[in-house]
Amino acid sequence: MNCEILCVGTELLLGDIINTNAAFLSKELAALGINVFRQTTVGDNAERLKKCLKDALDNNDMVITSGGLGPTYDDLTKETAAALFGTDLVLDEASLTHIEHFFSKTGRKLTDSIKKQAYLPKGAQALPNDCGTAPGIFLEKNGKVLIMLPGPPKELETMFLAYAVPKLSGLTGRTSVSHTLHIFGIGESTAENMLKKMMTEMTNPTVAPYAKTGQVEVRVTAFADSTEQAEDMTRPVINEIIRIIGREYVYGMDIGGLQEALVRRLEKAGLKIATAESLTGGMISKMITEVSGASGVIECGVCSYSNRIKHEILGVSEETLESYTEYSPQTAEEMAEGVRKLSGADIGISTTGIAGPGGGTDEKPVGLVYVGVSSRMGTFSKKLDLSRGLKNERELIRELASLHALSLALKETEKIMAKAKKVKKIIFLI
Repeated sequence: MNCEILCVGTELLLGDIINTNAAFLSKELAALGINVFRQTTVGDNAERLKKCLKDALDNNDMVITSGGLGPTYDDLTKETAAALFGTDLVLDEASLTHIEHFFSKTGRKLTDSIKKQAYLPKGAQALPNDCGTAPGIFLEKNGKVLIMLPGPPKELETMFLAYAVPKLSGLTGRTSVSHTLHIFGIGESTAENMLKKMMTEMTNPTVAPYAKTGQVEVRVTAFADSTEQAEDMTRPVINEIIRIIGREYVYGMDIGGLQEALVRRLEKAGLKIATAESLTGGMISKMITEVSGASGVIECGVCSYSNRIKHEILGVSEETLESYTEYSPQTAEEMAEGVRKLSGADIGISTTGIAGPGGGTDEKPVGLVYVGVSSRMGTFSKKLDLSRGLKNERELIRELASLHALSLALKETEKIMAKAKKVKKIIFLI
């Protein structure tokens, strides 16, 4: 089944909004075994939209649109689709009830322009919007499938996964199961080289890597007649990937990221963490507290940019700062130990280094970072060279340093759990 993604919105053409919807839909459709033939972006112009939509339907089995379902005059997607299919727009009572309920809760006035969102092409099915007002639309006619989704990414992603995917699974006649392994510590090209044979030779399940900043995700997707069969097909492939990559690099499966893996592991172990950050300036604490439940595992975060704070609050000795400077393993270790003792946490994590663009020397260049870790298992530090030789890489260095800190904190948590015999040697499902 071939599909075209048609994204609607002049703001996309002007570059005012980054089109994340196309990337999300392409990734999810691939997992369903649906081939994305083309991606198109068109502005809020009725004639151009009609031309693009007709062309997409003529050349594909399915078209998925994003945007143009709202209440304003330039939201034209469903009107254009109805005209193209030669059908009228009719009121969907369930959608209207949802919109009325939404507005009654917020105390806002329900206008006629808002109500127009509840009108759908005749014969279409509404896809509920759990995060907004405009319903999505599923229309199957003349051997073609048209799915219209709202533009805001949160609305689109929630709607697609909850309501469109079940319909698409029914159309393909097959059930798919996907699992994503999360990897940190090796690059995408290295992971791809290690998994090349699986990626090129396997057709069901399929293996596909995706790169993120400092991380790699490997998605395993299987197709079968039932969810249970597809699930069984993924298990040996997942275990083989873990064996090839190495357990020390695979930190979880189907989990949001390093910060979520860390929070969940700390929760399971009944442990707490505290952070002392210099060059990352609170970024590690921010990443941890983005995860629901973080309040139960993080004690405090100290942003200790100045040496005075390192000394007076964290207890880094003046001798250490004078003899080794703030950019040293000794300082990182004393920072980590200091924040652990200050907070009473089980694990202290610290960062210090040179993010640039200035401040580097031949001896201590930009990108030099030390991450300190302290727990009842001991105190240690890790030296990192995070410069990629790029211009304006300050934020990249800070983000990479934060990820390394999260990874080391995760490994320290696992060490404590292993000693307490609360965790198996290999965990791939979190």
